[in-house]
Amino acid sequence: MSQISRRNLTLSLCAIPLVAACGNGIGSAGPQRIDARVDATLTQLFSTYPNTRSLATKSTGMLVMPLVTEAGLGLGGAYGQGALRVGGVTVDYYSTAKASAGLQIGAQQYAHVLFFMTEDALLNFRRSPGWAAGANIVYATPETGGTLNAETTTSMAPIIAVIFGQAGLRVGATLEGVKYSRIIP
Repeated sequence: MSQISRRNLTLSLCAIPLVAACGNGIGSAGPQRIDARVDATLTQLFSTYPNTRSLATKSTGMLVMPLVTEAGLGLGGAYGQGALRVGGVTVDYYSTAKASAGLQIGAQQYAHVLFFMTEDALLNFRRSPGWAAGANIVYATPETGGTLNAETTTSMAPIIAVIFGQAGLRVGATLEGVKYSRIIP
């Protein structure tokens, strides 16, 4: 019978977390879970705001973020995962992250969908390693969602953001400064 030295035991115990961290995600339920949440989010969006269905049919692609959690107490942040759909099919998975500092307190959760109304906007989004939301987005709030249609908004901006399903005790929701990055769930 061989004896295990203290050094070999220590090295073996240290190697276990390193080897365990090498998972590639194959066989995990991550993509199916995200797709199920995206389907439920789109169903909620289209049933609550029926005119957004015309945006979906006119758009070249949609980035659906089913659940974004945002919290802050002086320093704040947000995170969520979702899927990019082109032609009704998921083509990529993305995460969203945001950091902020300043006078803020509270937490909220919300869903949002980015409608890419032009092929160039979708192409620029997919080519960038980390796309940041900025001034080129038109926001459609729940108050205007009832009268929102593709004809009036296509000429306004190449990307339209619809934020809905807000719950929490934090004032306002905006996508300014949000960074989207491609992920492998």
